[in-house]
Amino acid sequence: MRKSQRGASYSSILFAVIVFVLLAKFLVAVGGPYFDDRMIDSEISEVLKNSPSDITPLKLNTQMNQRFSMNNIDVKFEDIAKVTKDNQLVVKKNYEVRKPFFLNIDLVLKFEKNFDQSSVQAK
Repeated sequence: MRKSQRGASYSSILFAVIVFVLLAKFLVAVGGPYFDDRMIDSEISEVLKNSPSDITPLKLNTQMNQRFSMNNIDVKFEDIAKVTKDNQLVVKKNYEVRKPFFLNIDLVLKFEKNFDQSSVQAK
C-alpha cells in the first residue's frame, strides 16, 4: 500500500491547458464563418422561395445585398455568388474565408452550394 498519492505533474497540466486553449481558439475562429454561411444559405433559400418565377438576377442581387446589410453580414452578394437564369433562376455560391490562427498559420474555409428556384420552392 502506498503512503502518498501522486497526481498529474505540472508539465502534463500545462500541456492540457495549452491543448484546451488551442481548441478554444480554433472553435472561435471557425464558428463565425460557419454561422455566417448558414445565415447566407437561409437567406438565399428564403428569397428564392418567396420570389416570383420571373425575377431578374439583378433584382435578386439587390434583394440579397439588402438582406445581408440587415443581418450584419459584411460581404457583397456578387462577390460570393453567381446568379444565372435560363428557364429558372440558379444561384451558385462559391467563396472562401481566411482566418488567422497562430503566427503565420491561416485557416481556409471553403463554402460551395448551388440553389435553383424550382427545387427550393418545391420544399
